[in-house]
Amino acid sequence: MKPARQGKAWVGIVSAGSYIPSTYITAAEIAAETGIPEEVVKHKFGLEKKPIPGPDDHTNAMALRAAEDALRRGGVSGEEIDLVLCTTEEWKEYPLWTAGIKLAYDLGAKRAWAMDVQLRCATTMAALKMAQALMLSDERLRTVLIAGGYRNGDFVDYKNPRSRFLINLSAGGGALLLRRNHPRHEVLGTSVRVDGSFSYDVIIPVGGTMAPLTAADLEQRRYRFDVPDPEGMKDRLDARSMENFLAVVDEALKESGYRRSDIGYLNILHMKRSAHAFVLRELGLRDDQSFYLSEYGHLGQQDQALSILKGLELGRLRDGMLMVMVAAGIGYAWSASVVRWGPYQENDRVL
Repeated sequence: MKPARQGKAWVGIVSAGSYIPSTYITAAEIAAETGIPEEVVKHKFGLEKKPIPGPDDHTNAMALRAAEDALRRGGVSGEEIDLVLCTTEEWKEYPLWTAGIKLAYDLGAKRAWAMDVQLRCATTMAALKMAQALMLSDERLRTVLIAGGYRNGDFVDYKNPRSRFLINLSAGGGALLLRRNHPRHEVLGTSVRVDGSFSYDVIIPVGGTMAPLTAADLEQRRYRFDVPDPEGMKDRLDARSMENFLAVVDEALKESGYRRSDIGYLNILHMKRSAHAFVLRELGLRDDQSFYLSEYGHLGQQDQALSILKGLELGRLRDGMLMVMVAAGIGYAWSASVVRWGPYQENDRVL
């Protein structure tokens, strides 16, 4: 049973939006680049194909297209937005560039303020937690947009076996439009966990203040993701990652007043097929209670918006369902949010 509400306000999701580039790399092409058999790419890594950016698919530009999609689906104008929480990745049009301010400007969100939010692939749920807290504490924030673009697939070195697990990184944009006291799709609880002991396990070793980028670095392909100690990372991460992954789900459910058995749709990031199946099994869910992103790969923190749209399109996400969104990101971070999909309810009464 959902716990008693504190006050009268709540936050609901008005709409989701997504942008997917039209250009792709196929499993066969990934196999040729990596030397991994095509069947392994398809069945172990779970990739039939994945989008890669075209010449105009810059990171924040994709955020804008996804945000415009969300506004169109929600019937909301840019002028109605009070706050933009921009989840565009650090790899974007220009270094040290505040992408959220440009995103708000391009949307015509003239009265909105904006800020950039980053927690790698766990960002969307952390941003939801921030948005909910801000909206419930400040009555002036009625409409909030969470939106961003992602193309960290640019940093995948297909020839490096140490970073092989990152070959699913792709490109695209995602957006969630929120409103105070919206009559549908109430955002309930969110849980976020981090563990900085993994901070150096997945890095781009050059290009920062520790090792400024040089021409030799580019020639030697060092400006790509690397894993300095793959075996050590695997041993430590195997012992903690899935435990934390499931823990944030349970914590978010508990905060919302629900249990695993109440989940109707699992909105989950792209991961290898065996891990996806393990999570479904642990949560007591069927394959058709989720959507596997085998033709999209991992759009980072933009997976959640895409999964909502695919769930609705396929009839897997329906009114009356409890949706759990869950992801993990390098750093390491884990996050989960619970949304009651459908009409807002108070005291078991549909408003």
